[in-house]
Amino acid sequence: MQMADAACGGFPHLLSPSPSEQDLWPLLGSNISLNCTFRVLDTCHGVVSWLKDRSTVDAQYREQHSTWSGFNISERLFSSILEVNMTSPEDYGTFTCNLLNTTAAFTLHRTEKAGHVAAVLFALCVLTVLVVGSILYLKCRLNVRLWHRDNYGDPEISDGRLFDAYVSFCPSNVDTKFTNFILKPHLENKYGYKLHLDEMNLLPNTEPSAELLMNVSRCRRLVVVLSLGYLQQDWCQTNFREGLIRLLELAHRPIFIVFENQYKDLPAEVTQLLHSKRGSLKLLLWKAGSVSPSSDFWKELRLALPRKVPLPSGKGDPQTLFQEDKDPMLAESSETADPDPDGDLGVRRTLYKAPPPRMAPVTPTNERATTGDMDISDLGSRNYSARTDYYCLVTEPEL
Repeated sequence: MQMADAACGGFPHLLSPSPSEQDLWPLLGSNISLNCTFRVLDTCHGVVSWLKDRSTVDAQYREQHSTWSGFNISERLFSSILEVNMTSPEDYGTFTCNLLNTTAAFTLHRTEKAGHVAAVLFALCVLTVLVVGSILYLKCRLNVRLWHRDNYGDPEISDGRLFDAYVSFCPSNVDTKFTNFILKPHLENKYGYKLHLDEMNLLPNTEPSAELLMNVSRCRRLVVVLSLGYLQQDWCQTNFREGLIRLLELAHRPIFIVFENQYKDLPAEVTQLLHSKRGSLKLLLWKAGSVSPSSDFWKELRLALPRKVPLPSGKGDPQTLFQEDKDPMLAESSETADPDPDGDLGVRRTLYKAPPPRMAPVTPTNERATTGDMDISDLGSRNYSARTDYYCLVTEPEL
């Protein structure tokens, strides 16, 4: 051994395997190649030998040896590859390659092959979660949005508006019944909204009238019941596109309600224009099942309308309450009465009152007056001429 060390000059050097390749986990039934490569001087002589668990490897493991010159003419490279077929659990263990005084070891650990059943079950679980999540999202997304808006949304109060929505509709039989007997009672009685109904022509001229501007400015939203009868108005027939642009200027994100049984009969220009402006307006479709209070129509309409602040009955208007306005003319119920009901703008006027009546001394003749039984038998014979200071008698000819 000392002669080999002197001839090799400190060689061989191990080139393969690297430390990270020494622990392997091959599957049962697979084939794996173990490679040991050494760099030695040309003067060194030796053969690479393999051991399994410190014993000589069996003939079932095939070895391949090769040698070639290195980059330096005085060096050579030795390589030995051991083919291991993992046919049984006995094939697992520690394989060691040795050349002179240099050793490399491979540890083959046993691992179980993953079954397809677990993978299929995992895929089914993921698919089930996705399907259930999609169904819950479609069914409960409006409820979640309403809950978040009602609890964390900003209430639109203290803005000087008197109504929550300005409702424009056509005075036809169907539209009037829908607006007065379905839309208005449901929103006002169930959710406390305050609506301003208008069956007049919304845009009778090319420019909005002063009355229309005033009424729309007093409402927080604009709702249009867009039916076939509504489209018979002049501004809808002549230039619906220009009229819609003016409506978008009057109100932020107006709400258009369309009946499902009339939707297919709407002009193509109207439907295309409404869909092209989806980001600037809200289009709701009234269906046969929308009459139910729990339908998606009412949920989407409430999301488009401002948030209402629930208050106990008799506590006053929410806007008045938040503004802390104590004016009894604005509050629904006020514990304090107006200190000056006859005054105007806080100017108190002088109150003139008549002096108290003169009390005659109590005598036996008028004692009944003090007891509550007043004698009025002599009223016709009394003389009132002396009472010109407080009374002015007007005779019949002077009337």
